[in-house]
Amino acid sequence: MRPFELLLYGMVVFGWSTSWLPLKSQLGVVAPEVSLLWRFLIAASVMFIVSIYLRQSLRFDWRTHLRIALLGLCIFSTNFAFFYHGGKGVASGLLAVVFSSASLVNVLMIAGLGRARPRLAHLLAAAVGLSGVVCLFWPELQVSDAAMTSLGLCLIGTLFFCTGNMVSADCQKRGIPVFASTSWGMAYGACYLALFSFVSGHEFIIEPTQTYIFGLLWLALVSSVMTFAAYLSLLGRIGASRAGYATVIFPVFALLISTIFESYVWSGLAFTGLALVIFGNVIMIRAR
Repeated sequence: MRPFELLLYGMVVFGWSTSWLPLKSQLGVVAPEVSLLWRFLIAASVMFIVSIYLRQSLRFDWRTHLRIALLGLCIFSTNFAFFYHGGKGVASGLLAVVFSSASLVNVLMIAGLGRARPRLAHLLAAAVGLSGVVCLFWPELQVSDAAMTSLGLCLIGTLFFCTGNMVSADCQKRGIPVFASTSWGMAYGACYLALFSFVSGHEFIIEPTQTYIFGLLWLALVSSVMTFAAYLSLLGRIGASRAGYATVIFPVFALLISTIFESYVWSGLAFTGLALVIFGNVIMIRAR
């Protein structure tokens, strides 16, 4: 990768590594969809300002808006809603590990959409990586049924995220500016979340605590504005398959943060699982 692409890569790793602990702080008093609504209202507002500053046009035809609305549905609402609900049952670092399977899912989805048979190395990488996820979650699954639900919700969230990757890549191929499409995508995501929250009868409140508010601002400005701008730019430059490799490193840092702040206990099986996840991603990289 070129120096600027390495910078984007580093921004993505930092932003996602540090996002999972603040995510846990959003769970409890406020409904997950409402917390996400505040997050993407803030993020969309900042992204619109950045787009205007960069002189990126925010006017699109209705067909383009349909694509961006799909982007908002897959990445900036549904994806996160599943992870927020999944985060109720497990340590935050484990959420990052499940999300890291995006690099494997991206390649398999591209093969499926292109009606091409996946390479043997890709299938091996997927098998190794997903085996690692199971190993990491195994102690949790033995203790609580809630962990199985959390794992399932996070995997569904990852599928939505990877689908959004395909939509974003298609938008960039059509010449749609990244910041402008991300701004509208976040705005559409906020609309979906507001509608769902209203229909579900959720209270539109904010938890008046320093932890919640700081976590909300971090998730909106760092994990959403900075990280997604960097990730989607990287995706357009090097493709969804290689951009997904940013998920190789950050689960390690996320689990270390979880160890410090959540007293996550490492076992032999956990070390094995993390090694398998990383090894699966490395196989995928070398296969390219």
